[in-house]
Amino acid sequence: MRAGRGRTGRRRDAGREERRAAAPAHSAGRALERSRDAGGGDPNRAPPRPQHVTGGAGNGADPAACARRPASSGAFKWQRPAGLQPSSPLPAPGTMRSSLAPGIRVIRALPRDSWYRGLTLVLTFLFYTSFHLSRKPISIVKSELHSNCSSLRNDTNSTVWCDWAPFDQANYKELFGALDNAFLVAYAIGMFISGIFGERLPLRYYLSGGMVLSGVFTSLFGLAYFWKIHVLWYYVIIQICNGLVQTTGWPSVVTCVGNWFGKGKRGLIMGIWNSHTSVGNILGSLIAGVWVSSAWGLSFIVPGIIIAVMGIICFLFLVEYPEDVDCNPPLHHMESEERDPEATLSTDDGSCIRENTIDSSVCPREQAEQPEAISFLGALRIPGVVEFSLCLLFAKLVSYTFLYWLPLYIVNVAHFGAKEAGDLSTLFDVGGILGGILAGLISDYTGGRATTCCVMLIVAAPMLFLYNHVGQNGIASSIAMLIICGALVNGPYALITTAVSADLGTHECLKGNAKALSTVTAIIDGTGSIGAALGPLLAGLISPSGWNNVFYMLITADILACLFLSRVVYKEIKGWCGCYTRKRGFKEF
Repeated sequence: MRAGRGRTGRRRDAGREERRAAAPAHSAGRALERSRDAGGGDPNRAPPRPQHVTGGAGNGADPAACARRPASSGAFKWQRPAGLQPSSPLPAPGTMRSSLAPGIRVIRALPRDSWYRGLTLVLTFLFYTSFHLSRKPISIVKSELHSNCSSLRNDTNSTVWCDWAPFDQANYKELFGALDNAFLVAYAIGMFISGIFGERLPLRYYLSGGMVLSGVFTSLFGLAYFWKIHVLWYYVIIQICNGLVQTTGWPSVVTCVGNWFGKGKRGLIMGIWNSHTSVGNILGSLIAGVWVSSAWGLSFIVPGIIIAVMGIICFLFLVEYPEDVDCNPPLHHMESEERDPEATLSTDDGSCIRENTIDSSVCPREQAEQPEAISFLGALRIPGVVEFSLCLLFAKLVSYTFLYWLPLYIVNVAHFGAKEAGDLSTLFDVGGILGGILAGLISDYTGGRATTCCVMLIVAAPMLFLYNHVGQNGIASSIAMLIICGALVNGPYALITTAVSADLGTHECLKGNAKALSTVTAIIDGTGSIGAALGPLLAGLISPSGWNNVFYMLITADILACLFLSRVVYKEIKGWCGCYTRKRGFKEF
């Protein structure tokens, strides 16, 4: 009797199982529960599959036999999900399961190449941010090395008791200029050599080693405060060594970005990416301002530690080429790409394309399966390298004069304290971020890199004049003028050192030899660094005669930068006019 009731109960369970299998399963928890009902609670037994049920009252099959059938006897064999152990708690019946997390959807949607490109962009951004972060403290500390002692309490009879020797003399501005030039001249000379080494050495080793050494020399400058060093030659030697090792940064990061990104929207991408210059200057000003009045040595030591740590991260994570991680290299040139603005052809649909008219003798044409690094003279023969290099010389002269002398100018003219002047000077770099993005966006839309630079430089000249005369009349006008001047001055500088350098370094006449990128970048930025060295030097020599003369010098340099781009601007405008004429239906004879 008891056995009969057991058989009847099993038949009733099997019938219930059949009815459940006829409806679609709503959750994994219900399927597993039905598996336990039919198989005695064994989690390894296969759950019923509604779409493949063969037993039931309609076809004469025995429901109990279907319930008792082992999992191995059928075509389907259930596998335990990864991470689910036999003792793991199963979902409760009726439990709702959430959908896939949005962040995971994004991760799965993006291709593998995009993740590596993003990683390279973020890493190189942080690396060069740390370079500029370590350069900025000297401009913040200048006002502390030679303070206005008359405004402080004097417990002695000395008139220079609050200064730091050897910068306590009347010629302190010339000494500051000597410090700036020790760094910038070494940087300019080393930059021409750095590009050659950068193409022949692994960039990851080259960049990470330069960052660690830069951190060492930056910290040594700050340790002079704690070691009570008062001799000029110590500071000059540290600046020279630091200038040499920092030349490893720019060619390396631009080469890495150029290896990963093609020419499409390069101006916008690199305009945003180049904000690392201004971000580094802002962070350097804020970090240095924390200790400038209490222990100015820490204003150098902390940035030195930061750049050294970033050098270690560079060694651990930087990927130089897409091929190293089995990613697809970017396409730098397309067949329908606009090339030389002097040769423009019209197509059947009325659009314009430009024909390549570059002479074969203009660029080196050697090609091999493994292209060799380009020579220095070969890089100079690439069309546009000389013009943009000379333009950057004067554009960087203006930018670096602001970088090194703006805080001191604000202290002397607006009579702010050292920390307040350093904080206010960061607005110039905020404008630089906006200017770099705007210049890249406009140049991508118009296709005229030189024209974009020239227009911004022309507008910058009267803005510099206005800032000197009305910029210090109030805090509101000072903030507005600093942002505007920063955008107009640093916009062309950012565009030339990033998108233009990458365009020329991957010029189509090189036939895909990307090894010219580091040398071209070094030539352009090295020439600009000569102007960067001249600007602070001239400012130190001219400032005793009045700050008005310093601004006249900056306006003159701005105009000269425009003149050196005039030929390239003419070619771009001529190309636009030719395209417009063909679209209007006129025929050139």
